[in-house]
Amino acid sequence: MKTILAPIDFSDATHPVLETASELARALNAKIVLVHVVRPPMMVNEYSPVVERLAVDTENTAQETLARHQGQLEMDGFATETSLLYGNPAICIRDDAARVAADFIVVGSHGHGALYDLVVGSTASDLLKKAPCPVVIVPIKGLKAAVAGTGAHPGAGREAPRP
Repeated sequence: MKTILAPIDFSDATHPVLETASELARALNAKIVLVHVVRPPMMVNEYSPVVERLAVDTENTAQETLARHQGQLEMDGFATETSLLYGNPAICIRDDAARVAADFIVVGSHGHGALYDLVVGSTASDLLKKAPCPVVIVPIKGLKAAVAGTGAHPGAGREAPRP
């Protein structure tokens, strides 16, 4: 059975990622592995007990949300499993893809600009370069709707070069 890894961050990109992963899984008769990565808190000071409690709450919420998505996918007839990981999202996703021998990774793109990607990094960009399997990048619907509403395409608005 083929395996599709679907990293979700519970943002606006989650629904399109789950739709695309489901379509691909149905076409390939594949299992879907849902992955959520929690970044560990970076603060260590006198507020550490508060930060630890926040981390526990975040973990509990993530587990509940993963279970809810898993339940819906299983009701739709898909074999699923979940992974809740901690650390750098790109590294954790790559490692989990190797662990489950993923045939595809379906990941959302938030459409941040080049400066954001340079300073903060882009999980989707990193996966394209270093993933152990093919990567399907799903743009969030807001980006598609904005482009569709104008009748333009993603390079529209630039003047054509003059001969």
